[in-house]
Amino acid sequence: MNHASTEHATTYRPRLSFWQIINMNVGFFGIQFSFGLQQSSMSPIYTYLGADEASLPYLWLAGPMTGLIVQPLIGAMSDRTVTRWGRRTPYFLIGAILCSLGLLAMPFSPTLWMAAGLLWILDAANNVTMEPYRAFVSDKLDPKQHSLGFLTQSAFTGLGQTLAYLTPSLLVMFGMNKDAVNASHIPHIVIVAFLIGAVFSLASVLWTLKTTPENPLTASELAAIRSRAPGWRHTLGDIGTALREMPPTMKQLAVVKLFQWYAMFCYWQYISLSLAASVFHTTDPASQGFRDAGLLNGQVGAFYNFVAFIAAFALVPFTRRFGPKRMHSACLCAAGVAMLCIPLIHTPALLFIPMLGVGLAWASIMGNPYVMLAGCIPPERTGVYMGIFNMFIVIPMIIQIFTLPLYYHSWLGGRPENVIRLAGALLLCGAVAVLFVKLRPPQATARD
Repeated sequence: MNHASTEHATTYRPRLSFWQIINMNVGFFGIQFSFGLQQSSMSPIYTYLGADEASLPYLWLAGPMTGLIVQPLIGAMSDRTVTRWGRRTPYFLIGAILCSLGLLAMPFSPTLWMAAGLLWILDAANNVTMEPYRAFVSDKLDPKQHSLGFLTQSAFTGLGQTLAYLTPSLLVMFGMNKDAVNASHIPHIVIVAFLIGAVFSLASVLWTLKTTPENPLTASELAAIRSRAPGWRHTLGDIGTALREMPPTMKQLAVVKLFQWYAMFCYWQYISLSLAASVFHTTDPASQGFRDAGLLNGQVGAFYNFVAFIAAFALVPFTRRFGPKRMHSACLCAAGVAMLCIPLIHTPALLFIPMLGVGLAWASIMGNPYVMLAGCIPPERTGVYMGIFNMFIVIPMIIQIFTLPLYYHSWLGGRPENVIRLAGALLLCGAVAVLFVKLRPPQATARD
């Protein structure tokens, strides 16, 4: 294994220009537009269809569960794949097609169970795309360009989600009636936003495939892949072996991700309801105030994602100078303080101030942990370890789903504003935890 690691790590990777790295990551824009629609619209859609506030986390189970199962498996499979189109390409193309179909169907859900079922399909498709895409970026880039590559990916996360959050407000600006709804009470502007997302999801991935071919495998890489025993049992065996041999850095990052992803899931599930209560003083899904809270959430969510888009590029020189660990801690601190402040604000315009901190953290969350990860994993196992790393995202989400309803009324008073405060406190805990992560020296990352 050590010989293989050295052989793969020293495989020549040409230095890519900035615009080549941009083209390589355009597909992430569509993937994250889809995630942005889910984050901004699923809780309101569930509420329009009759869901209970305390039960909302259960209805978000699709993403974590599909991620837990699909991403490590797809990551391991992509490590073993040899096709005329490449190792990673078939997976994120198929995932993008399925994602587009899920986005087309979602806003026409007539019942709660259908919306929840479509979310399972949509999340499975996104997960088929996600980790092979991250592995593709790691495959293409020299280790010295990992920070630029992953933070550029983070920038497209911010841009995609900015437009996803902002699309309903833009549609109102262009003349659509914000109060027009279908028979299920789902606003027409939300329906059109999902249809736009279906187009972006597929078109952006096709752009990346057209402009950025995968690196051809060397003879030794091909031989190493073909020497592996075929079959799903051996693929599962690869996952088990990778778990047993997990680098210490990766284990320490798991603690950080427990805090930050429990917090982010709390935020996405309850921010729209929190704004309805604190700014518009309503909990009635049929009221105009509740719909206005959804639009406001789209606007502030678009703003924090735009901040993330800008911050992702701005963080590159700071990450190189101070290291991903310190920068990630600082960004999580900013978001923690911001979320503690959000429930105290009753004027819509003032909400954009704490969103600066949320956007900064979101840029770091989608970039810096992967910079830290890429330096500690063997290159020939990039796919499986990227998939396993996603388990450290979805396991906290699953824990949140099954624990928050247990204390939503007893500890949090049945108030969505208190869920946002909880998210802020957890992000501050994550900021402390990341300082204890031990990273490999830069020279080891590049050569070992």
